[in-house]
Amino acid sequence: MRFTKRDTWVYAQEQRGLSLVSTLWILTILSILATQLLYSIHIEQRTQRNFLDRSKFHYAARAGFEWTLAVMRGDETPFDALGENWAEAIQGQVEDGIQLGNFLNYQVIVIDEASKVNINVADVGLISNLLAQAGASPDDASTEALANKIVEGRPYRTVRDLARVEGITSELLYGARQETVGVGSPNRAPTASIPKGLVGLATIYSVDASTDPNGEPLVDINTAEAAKLTEINTQQNQPVFTQAEAESLIQQRDFDKFSALLDVQAVSDELFNNIRDQLTTEDADESETGDGANIQEGNVAPGQRETPEIQDEGGKVNINTADVETLASLEGIDQGIAERIVSHREGQGLFQNIDAIKDVKMLTQQEFIGIVDKITLKEGETRQGLINVNTATPEILALLPGMDPEKAQAIVERREAETSDAPQLQGFSEDEIKGNPFTNISQLSQVEGIDFATFREVVDWVTYRSHGYRIEASGVDGAGKVVSSCVGIIDRTGDQITVQYWQQD
Repeated sequence: MRFTKRDTWVYAQEQRGLSLVSTLWILTILSILATQLLYSIHIEQRTQRNFLDRSKFHYAARAGFEWTLAVMRGDETPFDALGENWAEAIQGQVEDGIQLGNFLNYQVIVIDEASKVNINVADVGLISNLLAQAGASPDDASTEALANKIVEGRPYRTVRDLARVEGITSELLYGARQETVGVGSPNRAPTASIPKGLVGLATIYSVDASTDPNGEPLVDINTAEAAKLTEINTQQNQPVFTQAEAESLIQQRDFDKFSALLDVQAVSDELFNNIRDQLTTEDADESETGDGANIQEGNVAPGQRETPEIQDEGGKVNINTADVETLASLEGIDQGIAERIVSHREGQGLFQNIDAIKDVKMLTQQEFIGIVDKITLKEGETRQGLINVNTATPEILALLPGMDPEKAQAIVERREAETSDAPQLQGFSEDEIKGNPFTNISQLSQVEGIDFATFREVVDWVTYRSHGYRIEASGVDGAGKVVSSCVGIIDRTGDQITVQYWQQD
């Protein structure tokens, strides 16, 4: 075939067109690749910046956590209350180690773990009340059944472990909604959003040292020897037990509640059996007629006898007429027990028979109130699961045995009352301590609305201090956004603060 010049020119034009199209496609592809490369570089740079920011703010949060540990180490008050500095939200800055002249913000809140119910210690009744607070029906039999399952499943490593208990729903565990609450007093700005479910109401970390308000070890009533029991004094530094009383208490002890002490006999069954043949309720002249065997309470008062007989012809001691000295002459009875016998007789009337001497109690109500801060019923250097009356919300306080919302509110009002002359706060400035916190448990008995029946029920469950705290620290950018955070649970019972739990995002 023969090509003309025109054919050659057309062919050349077509080739140049194809080359141009190919070039444009190549440029387009290269442009797309370059855009993707630039985007990838931008994403990588942004990721690096985000990683760098998160790293910086993570260490800002850690700086806040460490600063808070220093604050907790410096807390030397013998009580723990929301009126103290540690309960205020902590805000601070730390220098940016990368960008000179720049500072990173952190904020920290501290929550007393003793303001919550310890699910590893609480009994079925308290856990049932807790479930009702979390949203379960308080009158539903299934609530108590669920509480029993929780008790059977103990111990738990975290509160979230409750999720494995059959019957626990997400609403019970995490709450249907979040409620903002303050970690300080109601007069301060809210600083924490705590779920109303079990994760916000319960704990496994509440702990208190087994020491009295003066820092001395508590006396274990269930194991202490008689000599140690005689060293127990009331808040007014008055001894409570004599040697014979201590020995009588030892013969009866196996206490699971403080209130059981109120039922302890001054004359134990063992002591009574040893001396019963030496006791009588009859006078010598009455024994001849046989009328003294049925002395009616209140018919004859000791003061009505002109010449009372303290012993009959057989040498028996008349417990209705004998004085302290005569009663103390009996083996196993000393002046302490003898005085309690006489006091009972004067207050309650004559004993109807010798067995009635066992109705004489070891402790008065005031003595009981006076020693609850000096004793314990369990061995060990720590006590688990006590609720701090200085930090717990009224809702939590109302769950405790013997309590109700009105009594709980009375406790809160007492601890928040502004006072400048409370003797227990001497040595602390108003900047250090706000309100009127409890410094011992016996002070609960002085709260208006807390009668003795309530006190004896609630005393097993409460404390006025804490050694376990939750510290939530966050690194915050200039716009107030939390960039990184960490949470730690600390224990202050030992010489050094230890971190029991740690989590970081």
